[in-house]
Amino acid sequence: MRQGRAEECAEFAAARAGHLFRSACLLTAGDTHLAEDLVQETLGRLYVHWGRVSRAENPAAYAQTVLTRTFLAHQRRRSSTERTMGVLPDQADATGGGDTALRVTLLDALGRLPAKDRAVVVLRYWEDRSIAETADALNASSAAVRTRCVRALGRLRELLGEDVGAYAHP
Repeated sequence: MRQGRAEECAEFAAARAGHLFRSACLLTAGDTHLAEDLVQETLGRLYVHWGRVSRAENPAAYAQTVLTRTFLAHQRRRSSTERTMGVLPDQADATGGGDTALRVTLLDALGRLPAKDRAVVVLRYWEDRSIAETADALNASSAAVRTRCVRALGRLRELLGEDVGAYAHP
């Protein structure tokens, strides 16, 4: 790769890494170590194909699509069946800030969704992508994305139940 392209790719990676990491944290339901691995793998893939990425209409959306597909590929691997502990160690005191407790509750609920449902929720509601863009990122039809959105949001509401009501502002 030419020096100019390598520098351009490095600048893009520096600018987008934080956003990709936040999205990866949501996809992995708060597993920051796996999120870091997914971002690193995504940035590596972008570097290898930087010529194509730099010509894309929206390189940031391209990177998000690569991240989502990398996450889904990871979920299909046999090694991804490791399960985390039921209780998070070293949690901050929940009485100090409702935001932290809400975040942990939401990440736990996201973690209980199937990988594709979680990806749809993150792309549609965190990334604010259209149904067509989400369908393209997941290699699915628009109808499948709409169906998955309804099912995933219903399941999230079911999982959260009254927990969310405790954090609502009066």
